[in-house]
Amino acid sequence: MPVRQLVWDMDGTLLDSSVVVPAAYLAAVRRLGGPELTPGEVVASYSVGTPEMLLAHLLGRKLAAGEPEAYYDQLSAVTARPYPGVEAVLAELRARGHRVAVFTGASSRAARMLLAGAGIAVDVLVGGDEVARPKPAADGLLLTARRLGVAASDLAYIGDAPNDLRAATAAGGTGAAASWGHQYQSSEPADVTLTAPAEALALLGGR
Repeated sequence: MPVRQLVWDMDGTLLDSSVVVPAAYLAAVRRLGGPELTPGEVVASYSVGTPEMLLAHLLGRKLAAGEPEAYYDQLSAVTARPYPGVEAVLAELRARGHRVAVFTGASSRAARMLLAGAGIAVDVLVGGDEVARPKPAADGLLLTARRLGVAASDLAYIGDAPNDLRAATAAGGTGAAASWGHQYQSSEPADVTLTAPAEALALLGGR
């Protein structure tokens, strides 16, 4: 199936957030009186959903009003850098007339904070707080496709985590593994495996 539009995951694909985001969660959990956790435990729980859902999961209880701010306060003080080559490939996409689209399991608020801090502008952003079911469900990519005005089968979703690739399959699109990301697993089936962001351009067939 020809690919008309690229959609990017954020953490571990566009941004190297492998240190700063888990550290923000750990600091928030400590501030809210939660248990001592490791960065690995935070990353392993990413599939739970949005920051609000993940923070409640890490604390082992429901959040009280205002408590999510403990995480966003920490996030506002950090910067996640784009992976090498990301800025150039996004600029090339725009030069070719394509929009920059991102679907992330993080909340829209968290995504805007991290992307702005990294100096990355996007044209279409869908956060995990905008859909009923998190990845690997297709919901987020289906919404992204609607906002782009294309069929989900026309999308290639580029992500490092197994659930990114499973979401692409569920949506009927192309799953492109970002092998530079911190959640990449070579054992997870992918339609294509990329070794650098620029390789994603070839998925568009040179258009």
